[in-house]
Amino acid sequence: MMHEGDQAGAQAGFSPQKLVREAHMLHMRAQHLIDSMAPYTVQRWAATGVLLFLFLLRIVLAEGWYIVCYALFIYLLNLFLAFLTPKFDPALESDLAAQDVEEGEPGLPTSARAAASSGGLMSSVFHPTQQDGDQDEFRPFIRRLPEFKFWVSATQATVLSIFASFFEAFNIPVFWPVLVVYFMVLFVLTMRRQIQHMIQYKYLPFDMGRKARYGSS
Repeated sequence: MMHEGDQAGAQAGFSPQKLVREAHMLHMRAQHLIDSMAPYTVQRWAATGVLLFLFLLRIVLAEGWYIVCYALFIYLLNLFLAFLTPKFDPALESDLAAQDVEEGEPGLPTSARAAASSGGLMSSVFHPTQQDGDQDEFRPFIRRLPEFKFWVSATQATVLSIFASFFEAFNIPVFWPVLVVYFMVLFVLTMRRQIQHMIQYKYLPFDMGRKARYGSS
């Protein structure tokens, strides 16, 4: 019976391999369509803003699915923080540099002083590779989360939230003012810490009429 069913499926033009191939082709076409939207930054974010507005309108009119709305905005906040954060965290670089100095890695001032005090050959051939003023050199700002990936993730999350708002299983009863207050407090505290990080390590995540950059503290 199984062989007869497989033969019938093959005669009808259906096979698992063909289904996988069609799904892969559909994914490639969708990815190509998404990639073609990369140059249209304003239009992309405007469309996402419209989707977000429709979702909020759905939440207000239906008076439900507040937990879905809260989860969406928490996710968007995390994406925004990754968008503002440099890919190579200067705090981590400073900690690694301080650790290397303490351990006396080769080429660092501690090892140079040790070589000079010992009177060895290293004292005559050691040349610092970085001057004091080089720490203020231009360093291009590379985001941890690029703008295009930020948009793709935010749009996908918004569409999924709209889709989830049509299922009663996600309409969990909750006192929504508590969620609003908690999100506002979390947003203020998180952005305050991010701004302090920006001031401490002297970087701007936006162009502001000049090249975005970041430097050491």
